[in-house]
Amino acid sequence: MSYYFSKTIDKDFDKAVLSVKKSLKEEGFGVLFELDMQKTFKEKIGAEMNKYLILGVCNPNFGFKALQTEPNIGTMIPCNVVVRELTDKKVEISAINPVAQMSIVDNEELINLAKEIQKKLSKIIHQLE
Repeated sequence: MSYYFSKTIDKDFDKAVLSVKKSLKEEGFGVLFELDMQKTFKEKIGAEMNKYLILGVCNPNFGFKALQTEPNIGTMIPCNVVVRELTDKKVEISAINPVAQMSIVDNEELINLAKEIQKKLSKIIHQLE
């Protein structure tokens, strides 16, 4: 089982980010934080890289259920979605596979919840154009 799933699309980076955020919102996910890795590495260590944005996303209903099921699961949430520039007009969108992530916790109820989240995140990623 892969720890992530992804799709490459032909789109400008900024437009791809907007599309991802819109699709996340439509499926009930909010963006809790954004990490601009290109900017961070440039500022901290002077390294150059293509645009790379990590979105920390959460669906409040799923997040609440997860914490009720496994109180310390906050160490493993939110889910991360990455928007990564490959070229000027090609972008890879990837997301954590929550089933793979949660499989290290011995809690069947949590795995079932992760399967629901996986369906939604997979739908979001694979419907992007």
